[in-house]
Amino acid sequence: MRRRSGFSKDSEDFRVDTCEPLKRAATSGDVRLEALGRGSYPGQRLPDDDLPELRMVGWWDAHTAQNWGLDWHCNEGIEIGYLSAGRLPFAVGDRTLEVVPGGVTITRPWQRHRVGDPTVPACHYSWLILDLGVCRPNQPWQWPAWVLLSPAVLNRLTDTLRHNEQPVWQADAELGLCFARLDQAVGSGTGEANLTRLKILINDLLLRLAELLESNRPALDRKLSGSERTVRLFIEALDDRLDEPWTLESMAEACGLGRTRFAAYCRRITNGSPVEHLTARRLRKAAELLANQPTLPVTEIAFRCGFQSSQYFARVFRHRYGHPPSRFRDQPHS
Repeated sequence: MRRRSGFSKDSEDFRVDTCEPLKRAATSGDVRLEALGRGSYPGQRLPDDDLPELRMVGWWDAHTAQNWGLDWHCNEGIEIGYLSAGRLPFAVGDRTLEVVPGGVTITRPWQRHRVGDPTVPACHYSWLILDLGVCRPNQPWQWPAWVLLSPAVLNRLTDTLRHNEQPVWQADAELGLCFARLDQAVGSGTGEANLTRLKILINDLLLRLAELLESNRPALDRKLSGSERTVRLFIEALDDRLDEPWTLESMAEACGLGRTRFAAYCRRITNGSPVEHLTARRLRKAAELLANQPTLPVTEIAFRCGFQSSQYFARVFRHRYGHPPSRFRDQPHS
């Protein structure tokens, strides 16, 4: 996996889905799963020295409704999926959709999405995940060297995928056939000949996808790949990462920006400095834990919310809420 700079504090520690519910469903026999994968993704292991950017390719076949839907998550690459039979609840951000046969799903690494609600109806779903060296909108995309589309076609595909984030498209028969052939190749293992076949099939799929998107003439929004949106997405994700030892420098670095630009974007978005906003989020989370988890020690709450000392936590909490944490817990909360 290529090193990158992004929303994760550690560039190798990109927070992604590992398909654990799907793994359990496959192990129990509730669903048939065929896949080739790397790292924590399920499936037969892909070799380290070939197709390194292909994080996972596979399909599942569910003949009855399942209850193991994949909860909100991100992937470490662009994910392209295809539903050939059944239906599939699919949500991206604040959009909830239902994919029908012939539907193509596309999510970028920074797009939180959910597959199932959590029910997964009877369906056949195929997908692949390609690492393009990015995990935030304002990074340049790096396609694998084995992607052989012409520079013009690849540039148009990249431009469309970066500046239009419609999550579901209706495919034509040729793109559906690409996925059917890819399904067959997945079951043929990781021999040298089949890895070559996978390269050819993925190239064909990307070409067909480029043609599909171009034929639909989607509206493009250049702001989707801008630095301000990157900061906005970072701020929206902070609640899940309040325990990390953030500084102004590390927050700016996570967004690929200098301190001054990051702070300016943050003030425009939140009407406060980055540190002020972070502290406010930490205090709000602490108040929620104090109100809803009466047996959780105050010191543990402080650390969970990113405060490095319980004394400092008590001081800033009293300043914000008028009571120390222990007394706040005893107050009535609606």
